[in-house]
Amino acid sequence: MSQSEPQHKKEQETAGIVEELRNRFGADCIAEQPTKDDIPTVYVTNEGLHSVLRHLKTETLAPFTMLFDLTAVDERTRTHREGLPESDFTVVYHLLSFERNADIRIKTPLIGRGSLPTITDLWPSADWYEREVWDMFGIMFEGRGTLRRILLPPGWEGHPLRKEYPARATENEPFSLPPARREEAQEALRFRPEQWGLTSRGEDTDFMFLNLGPQHPGTHGVFRILLQLDGEEIVHVVPEIGFHHRGAEKMAERQTWHTYIPYTDRVDYLGGVMNELPYVLAVEKLAGIEVPDRVKVIRVMMAEFFRLQSHLVWYGTFAQDLGMLSPVFYTFNDRERIFDIVMAVMGGRMHPMWFRIGGVAQDLPEGWEAMVRDFLPYMRRRLKEYDSMIMGNRIFKARTRGIGSYTLEEAVEWGVTGPGLRACGFEWDFRKKRPYSGYEQFEFDVPTAQNGDCYARSVVRVEEMRQSLRIIEQCLHNMPAGSYKARHPLTTPPLKEHTMHDIETLITHFLGVSWGPVIPAGEAFAGIEATKGCNGYYLISDGDIHSYRTRIRTPSFAHLQMLPLISRGFMVADMMAILGSIDYVMADVDR
Repeated sequence: MSQSEPQHKKEQETAGIVEELRNRFGADCIAEQPTKDDIPTVYVTNEGLHSVLRHLKTETLAPFTMLFDLTAVDERTRTHREGLPESDFTVVYHLLSFERNADIRIKTPLIGRGSLPTITDLWPSADWYEREVWDMFGIMFEGRGTLRRILLPPGWEGHPLRKEYPARATENEPFSLPPARREEAQEALRFRPEQWGLTSRGEDTDFMFLNLGPQHPGTHGVFRILLQLDGEEIVHVVPEIGFHHRGAEKMAERQTWHTYIPYTDRVDYLGGVMNELPYVLAVEKLAGIEVPDRVKVIRVMMAEFFRLQSHLVWYGTFAQDLGMLSPVFYTFNDRERIFDIVMAVMGGRMHPMWFRIGGVAQDLPEGWEAMVRDFLPYMRRRLKEYDSMIMGNRIFKARTRGIGSYTLEEAVEWGVTGPGLRACGFEWDFRKKRPYSGYEQFEFDVPTAQNGDCYARSVVRVEEMRQSLRIIEQCLHNMPAGSYKARHPLTTPPLKEHTMHDIETLITHFLGVSWGPVIPAGEAFAGIEATKGCNGYYLISDGDIHSYRTRIRTPSFAHLQMLPLISRGFMVADMMAILGSIDYVMADVDR
C-alpha cells in the first residue's frame, strides 16, 4: 500500500463520521470548521451536545472511547472567525478512537458565560476537566456535584483565562496578604470530609483522615492527598492539586511564538526538549513549515536522550520509595552522563530551550558521534545490572505485583496514555501509530506488559529505555546531511545568511527576532509520545505574533485523577508504590 493510500482512507473515514453526525442529528450539527491539523471539527448546539458525545462514545461503529481533552476558548476578542457560529466562549471536546486511529473535535458555542450539561456520566475523567474549565473560564456544568476550584486556591477571585484577566503581575496592584486574609486562606484549606461526601463513622468502625503533603519529595511534588482510613486500609482518596500552578497557558497569550519555547521546558521539567517538540510541531503546522530531514533526526535523537534520563529518575526514585537506597545514586550518576552529551550538543541541561520553529538552535557540534558511541554500550551494561538489582529483587516484586492495578477498559475511560496504557497489554505508541518527526523511519519495538499494576508499569518503562538506545544508535549511524533549519520565511530566528543581504532583509530579520513571526490564523494540535504519555499542544492563532489560545494537554493530569480508583483497599504503605509507579510531575499536572 502506498503512503498516500492510508491518508486517503483516513480522509474518507473523517468525512464519513462528519456525514454520520449530520444525518443522525441534523440541525444539532451546525457547522464544520477547517483546521490546519485536519482533525474533523464540528460545532454542535448546547442542547444536542450530550447526545452527540454519547453517540460518538457508545453508538457509532469503532467508537471514540477516550475523552482525550476538554477545554474552552474565550472568543470575545478574536477577529478571524469567518463562517463560525457566534459565541462569547467555545467549549472544546477532543475525543480519540483507537479502532479508527483517529480524533474528532466537538465544539459548542456559548453566549455569555452560559452553562452546559456535564458529561461525567459518559466519562468519569471529565470531572477534573470540567472543574478546570469552570476554574479558568467560569463556565458552569449542570447535573454534577459542586464545582470547586482545582488549580487555584478556594478564595481566588476571577477566572484567569478570560481575556479581561491580566496576564502580567505589573497590571495588578502590588500583592499583599493581611493577617485576616491569611487566616481566611488557611481556614479554606482545612479538609472537611462532609464536603466530599465522606463520613467519619462506618457501621462498625470510626474512620481516620490522614493528610499527606503537600511536600516534596514525599509525594513526588507539591501534591496533597487526603486519605480516609479504616486502620491502615485506604477507604477513599481525595487528591488535591494546584500548588504548582504557574499559569503556563495564560503566559502564552503575552509571549511571542518563539519566546514561549523556554516556558514549555518547565511543564514536565524532567522531559526537556520533549516539551518543546509538540509545541514547535503545532506552530509548524499553523505556519506550513516542513523541516529538513536532518532536523527531524536530530530532534528524535535528543528527545530519546531525554526519555532515557527521565526514566532513570523514575527508576532510582521508585526503588527508593520502596526502601532501596543504592539505585538512586547509580541512576542519577548515569543521568549525569546523558547530561554531558546534552550539554555538549545544546549548551544546557534540564531546560535546554533548543528546538526552534523550523529547526533547532544550531547544528550538532564536532565530536558528538564519539560521545554517543561511547555511551551506548555503557548504558546497556548498566541496564542489565539494574535488572538484577531492582526488577529481580523479591522485595521489590512483593511491593509492586498486584498493587494499584487497573484494566484496559478503565485506563481508556480515565484517559491513560503512555507506559500506563501499555502496561495493560495494549500496544499503542504514538511514535508507531501516528509517526511524527520521521519516527516511521526507525526500527524499535513497543513494550507491553499485563495486569496494569505497579510492576507492569515498571516492566514497560525499563524496556522502553532499551528501545530508546536502539533509536539513538540508528540516529548515530544514519544522521542525514543538510541544514539544521528550514528555509521557510517564518522560520524563527531566520537564517543568518539572510541578515546582511540588503536593508529589507535586515529589517525582516530584526522584526523576526524581536517581535517574532506573524503566524497565519488557524488552529492546530500536535501530540507526541512523551516520557509519561501523550503530551500535546492545541494552538489557536489569530494572525498575530502571539498565540490567541494555547492549550497544553499533559498526561499527568489525567493519570493522577485515577488515584482514588486504584488505591482503595490497599494499605498506606502501598500508596508510595502507587504514586511512584505513575511517574508524574506536578508541573505537568498543574501547568
